Amino acid sequence: MRRIIVCLVVLLVFSVTGSYAHGPGGAGHGPQTEITEIQAGEQAARIVTVMVEKGKLGASWAQVQPAEVQKKTYQDRPEWVITFNNPAEKDKAKQKLYVFLNLYGGYIGANHTGS
Repeated sequence: MRRIIVCLVVLLVFSVTGSYAHGPGGAGHGPQTEITEIQAGEQAARIVTVMVEKGKLGASWAQVQPAEVQKKTYQDRPEWVITFNNPAEKDKAKQKLYVFLNLYGGYIGANHTGS
């Protein structure tokens, strides 16, 4: 009989704590909202700053602001494309940087080709 009670208590503890595994109100599982053009530019600027801090871009990129923010569709998937121009970059092929975000502001990638 003691074993049955212990098993029931353990089962009860695990069933209750599992319902709190994702935080109050199931945070993180609600519907996402699309970011605006302004928010996309701000998010991309933060990403460029992080890339400079990690040494993936030269220091001259730290103060560059978005030149253009567009919503484009690639392979039937809409996304934000944010263009940065940096005339201080010595390599002319790398004077433009394109940052790609999903419609909710999630980072997809960045490159100098735009594709």
